[in-house]
Amino acid sequence: MTSRLVKRVPVVFALDNMRVGGTELNAVRTAELLDRRRFDLRVVCLSGEGPLTERYRSLDVPVMTLPLSSLYGTSMLSSGFRFSRYIREERVQIVHAHDMYSNIFVTPWARLASAPVVIASRRWWHSLPNRKLQLGNRAAFRLANAVLANSPAVARSVEETDGVPSSRVWIVSNFVDETAYLPLPEGERSATRAKWGVPFDALVIGCVARLVPVKDHANLLRAFAQLIGTFPDLRLALIGDGESRGELRALAAELGVAESTIFVGELRGGGNHHHMFDISVLCSLSEGFPNSLVEAMAAGVPIVATRVGGNIDAVIEGQNGLLVPAQRPVELAHALRSLIADPSLRAAMGAAGRERATRRYGAHDAVRSLETMYERLLEGAGR
Repeated sequence: MTSRLVKRVPVVFALDNMRVGGTELNAVRTAELLDRRRFDLRVVCLSGEGPLTERYRSLDVPVMTLPLSSLYGTSMLSSGFRFSRYIREERVQIVHAHDMYSNIFVTPWARLASAPVVIASRRWWHSLPNRKLQLGNRAAFRLANAVLANSPAVARSVEETDGVPSSRVWIVSNFVDETAYLPLPEGERSATRAKWGVPFDALVIGCVARLVPVKDHANLLRAFAQLIGTFPDLRLALIGDGESRGELRALAAELGVAESTIFVGELRGGGNHHHMFDISVLCSLSEGFPNSLVEAMAAGVPIVATRVGGNIDAVIEGQNGLLVPAQRPVELAHALRSLIADPSLRAAMGAAGRERATRRYGAHDAVRSLETMYERLLEGAGR
């Protein structure tokens, strides 16, 4: 480490929002573990306050909101000049954008402010909603000193689809709180499941994901409908909320599984909800590297996931879970059936997942990797 790095380095996290999502949770968890003796952290958010704002403030991390009505209108200019002035006045050394909108906003203005290190992030696979965002992020990746990917699969996509040289792509995996590994207090699991209306001896398939089209809960419901006739005590618990909630409730009724499907809603109280499940499912059409899979592994729960994006980095076929093609409810049902019918297989895969999460996705290891990235980029910038 150079003598320059002995001083606290001013760092800005730039976030799209403060909602409870995978990217946002990963950022605040990183903030909670970042070495504050070496890094002086502050946060800029491109929308109003949200559920995670207080977690930053409890750390004495300043949060500045720069609400944008559009990336292409006058608010982009006024907020951009304000952000650039803030970078100069605070002598910020590292600007780290965490998501698709913050990438586009941060990189040009941080460059204008002569920030020594500008980092963009790629935390998705192939799921940007429109061409403008694709082109905007591609430009941001070229302006940034480095692009942080959250899995090897995502890193390959950055290189192959966005044309970023491998020398500028860094991999720092997502992680979960250390508390995610802790067993539940005696009686909590059965009490929570009972509150959800789950019979005592029922087996619960669970999914923790926003209720939005890309997560493809519809095909999970179709797969579940193929199983309920053989396993009448089976239950499906969906934790999360979103725009598809009404459509999914209607589909559950149409498929005849409404009474066996529990729409839990969004849970904001913290904790690893996968402890409530016997099998965890993630059937997305596209993923970066989902926290949900690491949480399932930390809870010792076997996984069934679609073979997309970073899912293939987390789930080793036949070891800690099973992988299936996206949008294939028959194959999804087949994979689930094999686990439902074999308790010993569920136990073995759950134990293997927990061991893999402990070895590969430790919180302190991930944050130390990020700190090393910061240090090396600063050294490369001559700071």
